[in-house]
Amino acid sequence: MTLNKELIKTWAKRLTYAFLVLATILACFYGSIYFGFWGEIPSSKKLSDLKQSQATQVLDTHKDLIGKFYIYDRQSISYNDFPQHLIDALIATEDTRFYEHNGIDNTSLLRVFFKTILLSDQSSGGGSTITLQLAKNLYGRKDYGYLSIVVNKLKEGIVARRIENIYSKKEILTLYLNTVPFSDNTYGIESASVKFFNTKTKQLDLSQAATLIGTLKANNGYNPRLYPEKSQQRRDLVINLMKNQEFITEKQAADAIKSDIELDYQYYAPNQGLAPYFRAEIKKQLDSILQQKKYKNPDGESYNIFHDGLKVYTTLDNNMQRYAEEAMQDHMANLQLQFEKAYGQNAPWLKNKPAYLAAKKRLTKYRALKKQNLSDQAIEDSLNKTHDTKLFSWEASSIEQMSTLDSLEYYSKFLNTGLLSLDPSNGDIKAYVGGIDYRYFQYDHVSQSKRQVGSTFKPIVYTAALENGMDPCSYFSIKEVTYTDVDNWTPKNASSDEDENLHYSLKYALSRSVNTISVKVIQETGVNNVIEQAKAMGINSKIEEVPSIALGTSNLSLIELARAYTSYVNQSVSSKPVFITRIEDKNGNVIATYEDLNPTNSKEKAFSDDTRQFMLEFLQETVNNGTASRLRSNYNLTNDIAGKTGTTQDNKDGWFVGIMPKLVTVVWVGNDNQQIGFSSTGIGQGANSALPIFAKYIQKLNSDPNYKNITQASFEAPSKKVAQAMDCDLSKEEGFFKQLFGNDKKEKSFEKKKKKGFFSWLKKDNDSI
Repeated sequence: MTLNKELIKTWAKRLTYAFLVLATILACFYGSIYFGFWGEIPSSKKLSDLKQSQATQVLDTHKDLIGKFYIYDRQSISYNDFPQHLIDALIATEDTRFYEHNGIDNTSLLRVFFKTILLSDQSSGGGSTITLQLAKNLYGRKDYGYLSIVVNKLKEGIVARRIENIYSKKEILTLYLNTVPFSDNTYGIESASVKFFNTKTKQLDLSQAATLIGTLKANNGYNPRLYPEKSQQRRDLVINLMKNQEFITEKQAADAIKSDIELDYQYYAPNQGLAPYFRAEIKKQLDSILQQKKYKNPDGESYNIFHDGLKVYTTLDNNMQRYAEEAMQDHMANLQLQFEKAYGQNAPWLKNKPAYLAAKKRLTKYRALKKQNLSDQAIEDSLNKTHDTKLFSWEASSIEQMSTLDSLEYYSKFLNTGLLSLDPSNGDIKAYVGGIDYRYFQYDHVSQSKRQVGSTFKPIVYTAALENGMDPCSYFSIKEVTYTDVDNWTPKNASSDEDENLHYSLKYALSRSVNTISVKVIQETGVNNVIEQAKAMGINSKIEEVPSIALGTSNLSLIELARAYTSYVNQSVSSKPVFITRIEDKNGNVIATYEDLNPTNSKEKAFSDDTRQFMLEFLQETVNNGTASRLRSNYNLTNDIAGKTGTTQDNKDGWFVGIMPKLVTVVWVGNDNQQIGFSSTGIGQGANSALPIFAKYIQKLNSDPNYKNITQASFEAPSKKVAQAMDCDLSKEEGFFKQLFGNDKKEKSFEKKKKKGFFSWLKKDNDSI
């Protein structure tokens, strides 16, 4: 008996000792975590000033979201923006005793220990609280090997207790819902609401709120976009939990469960969604703006567009942008079919054709292999290795096995486009389409590309002529003239069946885009005067001092051409395009104002009021009876519209500029490989390749009553003086001039010394229209 007592005593001491040792080890282990030996734990001071990464929002002119820049797609809102059923769904699903514990729910932990661990009952739930989840959301988890789960859980417990000591329950819910990850790499309830349902959080209904809360258990597994059936089952479970805990009535639960989940998914990935080219340009501008010393955050550091939750207010109109993109897609899909069918088996983009071979040598991979001094065969073999390639198509994208050379041939056939719509009164950009699909073609044809502008340059020539004293009723013969001092250059008209005895007025010649007369007009006006006129209208690109610019041989960007044309409906003043009107920080404090971002443009007139009225009459004639008349005949547009078509040599570029009293729109269509043009003028002329995009775009605006102020606006009536000055016949026969002058009107050759051979490429017919 004594022996048993001694044995018990000995074991009691040993167990006590072991317990003390274990307790000491655990205490030391916990202490090592608490004091930061396993990584810093945020102090109460840091927790009281939480700074979470937030997405920068890009907003349109109506303050609607266009897109975001982010690493984590997150934007914060206040507690008052949460509907009660959202809070109830969260509590019912994630933490039923949220209002009772201090960050760690001991009751739940005991339940987990006995039911989940000892009894293996997986239905008993977890022991995590909303506050513990918040701690994990804020600081993430690190890898500590086999001790990871223990270390991370203890760290989260410490942080959770500190959070509970600092913040109220409402504040904790606000922090949680603004930081918790939802499906599709979306962080925070506001971002998730907009992405999945295109609505603000405060407007979520019961079904929508339950759907989003349901995804928190498994972001990917319950993603309503990818797995709608599983997501609906999870939503129903959340609703039933709310009913069981008496947050909602049985009827409310039944009504919500009856409904299907109806997504209105919004893409805000950089390469997807509305206005991707515009967003890319906004990012470039922000990168430049926010590096300036005057734009610093309160800590004196540069703002970070991926983290700082800025709000960028722009001039774009989401609806107009959508209409422009739809019009572009509708026309370009059909035009691509025409383009490929017209070439058939003789297409210039096919392998071993000159355009293809030249493009192959421009490939980055080809040049890299060439630098390695590999043989031509070795380079060819490398470029012919196949791999998975995602292919663009107007019907449906696909992934196929293709080599680099196969891909080059495939993509070389695609036509591309650019469109820009401006409010001429202030330069505000209303629609911006930089290409057919940003995911596959990231080169921006509005701001980056420069192409020959064809006959869209002719109005500038005529404007300069009027400004330099030419009578608007001047007549010119359509006869061809050979300019012996310019390599015997003979400009030709697109049509060869016109009566050479005719003389056209300026109005008629411009509206029919007569090449021979445009050159004669620049001859009398002077090339330098035309270049100066172009500069006054906002064109900054270098323009060669050669007479061929009358036919649009200069390379200009679409955006500067649009700026030049705004002067025709803005009191003769060109409007510089405006992208951004204001930048705010996440708290609504203004970082940069309109005046900061858009210094006042010169209000100096580019030409006189009389010239403006003359040109508007000329350009309206182009639409009513000239090269753009299909706007009336084919598309039945009755709006007040002036405009100009343009086509460059060998049908490489098609242009259309549409001028309305309150909207100027420029459209370009062509192939990125400038060796590849349209097979014929019939398909490639601006009236066929570019004009239809404008026409379909305006049709959509016409059908939307919100844009009556644009679509129903009227041009100014010409003054009496201007009307009288234009009171003349559009054309005259040569006999009239014989009677008037006694002999044929002589044509002068343009006197300008240039290097021999510069114009040799212009000996072919120039099809500018």
